[in-house]
Amino acid sequence: MTDLTMWLEGAGALAGAGGLGYAKVRAPRVYWSLVGMPVTWGRFTLSYRSTMDVCGLTVHPSGLRAFMTRSVARREVQPVPPKIRRVRGTSTGLRVTLRLPAGLEPADVIASSERLRHAWGVHSVTVVETKPGFVELRMTGYDVLRRVKMPRKARPHGMAVPVAVREDGTAFERDYRKAPMALTLGANHSGKSMYQRNLIKGLAQLPVALVGVDCKRGVEQSAFASRLSALVTTPDDAASLLGVLVAEMEDRFDLLSRHGVSDLWELPEELRPVPVVVLVDEVAELFLISFRKDEERRERIVTALIRLAQMARAIGIYLEICGQRFGSDLGKGATMLRAQLTGRVVHRVNDKQTAEMGLADVAPDAVPAASLIPMNRPGTAVAADSSGGWSRIRTPNTSRDEVVAVCREFAHLVPDLPFLDSFRPYVPAPAPAAGPSLVKPRPVAE
Repeated sequence: MTDLTMWLEGAGALAGAGGLGYAKVRAPRVYWSLVGMPVTWGRFTLSYRSTMDVCGLTVHPSGLRAFMTRSVARREVQPVPPKIRRVRGTSTGLRVTLRLPAGLEPADVIASSERLRHAWGVHSVTVVETKPGFVELRMTGYDVLRRVKMPRKARPHGMAVPVAVREDGTAFERDYRKAPMALTLGANHSGKSMYQRNLIKGLAQLPVALVGVDCKRGVEQSAFASRLSALVTTPDDAASLLGVLVAEMEDRFDLLSRHGVSDLWELPEELRPVPVVVLVDEVAELFLISFRKDEERRERIVTALIRLAQMARAIGIYLEICGQRFGSDLGKGATMLRAQLTGRVVHRVNDKQTAEMGLADVAPDAVPAASLIPMNRPGTAVAADSSGGWSRIRTPNTSRDEVVAVCREFAHLVPDLPFLDSFRPYVPAPAPAAGPSLVKPRPVAE
């Protein structure tokens, strides 16, 4: 019996070790919750003060505190690290809220984030300023971008759509109220189309009008026609559509003026026009021309895009522009248009200059990160905005059929906009499902 018990205990231990090894590779969230979080939390608690000291994140205490320590506590005065206000675990890492002492600023903690990562044995440490005097250390225990899984609470709301996961485990949202105009760059097979696919999937669930501009004969956006209010597939049609949008912009400004407000969202809900999101799949097709006779069309397109990018935010028309490259080499007006695009998302690019086109003017520190995105990680990108902050993100792998199904499910949300009726795409009726044949086979007599 003793031998049998030993064998059972050994087999159980091996099975448990094998299960943890399998979870570490195939289910990292489970492994982190069972093993990684307790170990990291203990290491953080035991080594916090010494780690902050060697990383240069301590300051001399105030005169009163030093006097009380020497006179009352009879102890040697030691440097003071940031005070821990809160520690909580998540399915991807730890969140630690720190109160910074006088003499430290968030930039000091950010500069030491790589040293803190190695000291506590975590995958990454991201520092976020929550309010004056407080920062949050967002530690991730494993590479959350290797197998992307959106947080359960990430849902479209208002004018914000979660489209990717940041490297700290939080959801990256495309918020049109904060960044009304955006530019997305990426080479072939970089995940740019997947980003747009996730964006359409989220926007389809919101009460907005979606306008597609896909000059690749609609190969990217035509499948989502059931949720689109307009779709154009040639530069000539794009010029006409953009002209109509400019006219609608002027009508909406007249509406704001009549009611004495300066923003669409200040209007009463019953008077508020439907927001419009314009999705441009390949912006270079709108700039490049083959013949001199197309120069006038190009001027109309560029002028309309620049006017929309400069003024349309206030009346609820938003631009989402995608391309492989977007610089002055596209021609007159390209740089002016790019300057109006607040949000920037850069996937893997073929040259450093393209990364600089998208990020150098808003977040120069993000250019090297965008230039080092590997080819075997499609969907990985660097997201930045005019505030100078940036983060690595990766979009989840979403199939085309899944997005088509969502568009059909929410087709009833397509608003009634008469000015877009002439551009409404044709939506074929779904083919009926094949059922059993009602014809009985009859044998053929010889």
